[in-house]
Amino acid sequence: MEYLEGVGMIRSELIQKIADENPHLNQRDVELIVATVFEEIVEAMARGDRVELRGFGAFSVKKREARQGRNPRTGESVAVEEKHVPFFKTGKLLRDRLNGE
Repeated sequence: MEYLEGVGMIRSELIQKIADENPHLNQRDVELIVATVFEEIVEAMARGDRVELRGFGAFSVKKREARQGRNPRTGESVAVEEKHVPFFKTGKLLRDRLNGE
């Protein structure tokens, strides 16, 4: 499977690539592994935990305080509630590879 500039990799492509590189694993097992890894990351973040994958980066949850926003269509002031948003910080190895180092 060829990677095209500007086109991302979707979940099914990731599963296929892992299956192709590991012929001893069947497709269903690879699908289960990928689903489990993603689900564990989501569950940890839902608990407010940080998930660190060495060399890749760390997933965490940041809290955004409540604030006054503005409706762009009407200009009217709108109350925006506090919310929690996912945050990803790249690891040094990933940053270095992206910058050709």
